[in-house]
Amino acid sequence: MNRTTILAACQMGPLQRAEGRGIAVARMVALLEKAARMGASVAVFPELALTTFFPRWFHEDLREADHWYETALPSNETAPLWEAARRLDIGFHLGFAEKTPEGRRFNTAIYVHPSGETVLKYRKVHLPGHAEHDPIRKVQHLEKRYFEPGDLGFPVVRAPLGGTEANLGLLICNDRRWPEAWRVLGLQQVELVMLGYNTPSLNMENRGFEAHHLRVEHSVLSVRAGCYQNACYAVAVAKAGTEDGHELFGHSVIVNPQGEVVAQATTWDDEVVVAEADFARCELGRTTIFDFARHRRPEHYGRIVEQVGSVAPPRWSPPEG
Repeated sequence: MNRTTILAACQMGPLQRAEGRGIAVARMVALLEKAARMGASVAVFPELALTTFFPRWFHEDLREADHWYETALPSNETAPLWEAARRLDIGFHLGFAEKTPEGRRFNTAIYVHPSGETVLKYRKVHLPGHAEHDPIRKVQHLEKRYFEPGDLGFPVVRAPLGGTEANLGLLICNDRRWPEAWRVLGLQQVELVMLGYNTPSLNMENRGFEAHHLRVEHSVLSVRAGCYQNACYAVAVAKAGTEDGHELFGHSVIVNPQGEVVAQATTWDDEVVVAEADFARCELGRTTIFDFARHRRPEHYGRIVEQVGSVAPPRWSPPEG
């Protein structure tokens, strides 16, 4: 069985606070059309692709933030994206803010089949930032205020992808930095991880210096390591540029199962980069170095799931006498 297909990273330039969903969707449709012309079977859009990164702003009353959330998809405003996917016969990944009928709020991503059906849904587990206004910060990062930690785990599903099929998983932004997230996907033989992010170029916590170039390096390093250690492809896609006066670093990448960057965005604008994936290449790592059935020793990994914070080790003391 031919297991090749073309993957597209659809990076988006900044989306300003004053710009509505209609502007975002029109840009996404244009990116989807370009990805289809480039032969892609799937297009990956960023985290919170329909709005600006609204956790920058503090609302005492959460209801004041309701307009940033989606309560149903597709909506009248987002329907053109679904229509374009059907017309172009291309699947897409979409990150958005979700408000459930029960009033729960999540940072969510879905993968949508070209038919318009939702194949897979994920809610961000590793929420960075804080829940209350932090006066020491130059810019707020209030994801813990506006979202609950995801409650769907890290699901993987085998689904059609172009002329083949693959084991698909999703992550969102900060999840990419946590090896536990990648490993849970890898234990389900994930072959393609789609993830979006909105990451500032500067660490705004003001509690120490992190070099600008290392912000990008750490992002790409996390994705490369996740792919190599779990023998999968990843399409990691940014919102980039100066958004509402705050710089997002971009550098969207497509990475192969050897941990190599095979395509990378080079602008801070709307941009499509593509790469061919051959999912048969996932077998090498899965059957050699990372043959989990032969080499994993979970009896020694209990600390990973039993402990949340880090603890100091015992102090060594020389033997008496």
